[in-house]
Amino acid sequence: MEAARCEYDPAIVGNAVPAFAEQQYPNNIKALLRNEQRAREFLLAHCWPGGEPYCPRCGNRKIYTLSGQRLRCSSCKYTFQPFSGRWINNGALSCTEWIGLTRLFMQERTVHQMKQDLGLSYNTVYKALTALRFAILAHAPDATQLMGPETGLNSYLKGTRLTGGPKDMRMDTIPVYGILHRDGLVFIDLVPGFQAETVFHFHMNFRLKLVRAGNLVYTDRYKDYDALVFCGNESLPYEIIRRHDEPPMIDARNDSFWRFARGRLKKFRGISCQRFPLYLKELEFRYNNRESQIFEALVSRLCALVPDLGAKTG
Repeated sequence: MEAARCEYDPAIVGNAVPAFAEQQYPNNIKALLRNEQRAREFLLAHCWPGGEPYCPRCGNRKIYTLSGQRLRCSSCKYTFQPFSGRWINNGALSCTEWIGLTRLFMQERTVHQMKQDLGLSYNTVYKALTALRFAILAHAPDATQLMGPETGLNSYLKGTRLTGGPKDMRMDTIPVYGILHRDGLVFIDLVPGFQAETVFHFHMNFRLKLVRAGNLVYTDRYKDYDALVFCGNESLPYEIIRRHDEPPMIDARNDSFWRFARGRLKKFRGISCQRFPLYLKELEFRYNNRESQIFEALVSRLCALVPDLGAKTG
């Protein structure tokens, strides 16, 4: 039976309220790893920075409590949990496990290392990392475009849940991305109207240099882009790639971002063309914040609401 309803009150909502929402965030991550309640409060402080919960569906702040830490919106009558509708709600992790996973992600540990350190299954860690990478991408300026049908990432989301799967991609549907590195910052852009087929056409007919490293293919400078890049699959005719005496510009000038990215892309084994933009935007985020502590930025993204793509992508 439901508890008696009441308007939001910190003393009544209890565990649903971040106790130190307006305090400075703790620097000692280890303290959060030792205490589930403190970890929960820390995460909720990122969900509700002002300390007052609101409806993830309509944004209304008049909220009632129900039993089992459930909340209900007085306006749209939506019943939800404190983490409902957020990236962090994708994955069966406790709050301390989310803190631990985010810390290990910040340290660039592999899935197998995280699995051992956290005592979780490979699939559980992999799904949680997918949610975290989606959360990073969702904060990029071009997130709406990247989460649309042109990349195929929209097929992973069913509402606010990561329960979908990748669509098959062929040579004429594999998207292409452009790298722009200016003044110490990098931006990786989806190139509209370009697919892997387009790049192979330019290579064969206009001598655009191509380099293959496994399923990773990148080009010489193209218009304003330092390089075009995409992740292929078995549908591509890699055998037609010609050898060149001179390397592409991005290699010739020993570009600092490309050095940073190539080594990490090799470490990510088995990247598919469907998931490739998740890794590109992770690298963009890491590089542009390479001189900053990124833990709280990662937590903020993880605790953000999943955008509603229904009206945007069809």
